[in-house]
Amino acid sequence: MTVTIPDWTGQVADEQPYPLVFATVSGAHLYGFASVDSDVDLRGAHLLPAAELVGLREGPATINHIGDRHGVELDLVTHDLAKCAKLLLGRSGDVLEQVTSPLVVRSTPLHEELLSLVPGCLNAGYADHYLGFSISSEKLFASTGKLKPALYLLRVLATGLHLMRTGEIVADLTLLAEDAKLPYVPELIAAKRQGEHRRLGVDPGLPGPEQILADVERLREQLREAKATTGLPAQPTAYDALHDLVVRARLAAR
Repeated sequence: MTVTIPDWTGQVADEQPYPLVFATVSGAHLYGFASVDSDVDLRGAHLLPAAELVGLREGPATINHIGDRHGVELDLVTHDLAKCAKLLLGRSGDVLEQVTSPLVVRSTPLHEELLSLVPGCLNAGYADHYLGFSISSEKLFASTGKLKPALYLLRVLATGLHLMRTGEIVADLTLLAEDAKLPYVPELIAAKRQGEHRRLGVDPGLPGPEQILADVERLREQLREAKATTGLPAQPTAYDALHDLVVRARLAAR
């Protein structure tokens, strides 16, 4: 089953009040388990003009909007380029995945330059983002036993593990399942598309909560070990280059 990105995402990007550095799709579409009625998570970076940074009227560092387009829920978040860069340096896996998402709605030369600097942002500390995210995700899954949070939980650990082992950002669980030794992922995704709020442990063709949690603990331990042995540096190296990028972008937009 192929789930496509709605055509109107580009129109939404073009309606934003500030020039966009990029706009990509994140969430379930990026993770490989979107349903036809899944929300569209549009993420990006905008560029505030210098006048809205040096004067009394400061522009928004983050823009949030939740709405509805053609019966589909839209969740839009964009950060000013400087905040986006700081989050990359601050080990935000969310922003890392948004910048590098292959589901590109809008791109610019600034986005291309930002992408070229991503390798210098990667460091062993990103494992902490994925470990921390897995803890909050596990609490949600444990409290509901539902299929959707199970997929999100497995995805975040598989992405973090792959990043520590290879230095590559891959957020699509369908591409990670084999290496993560999660053979039941295709069945989970197929079941989610039939009803994402169903509980595990009822359908004999799907893994129960105990198996999910056992794999979660295995992946979490592997992620801790991978952090200790990763070839990624302890700290990011792209700070100066990102600073220069933001300054040049800001001055050019005067």
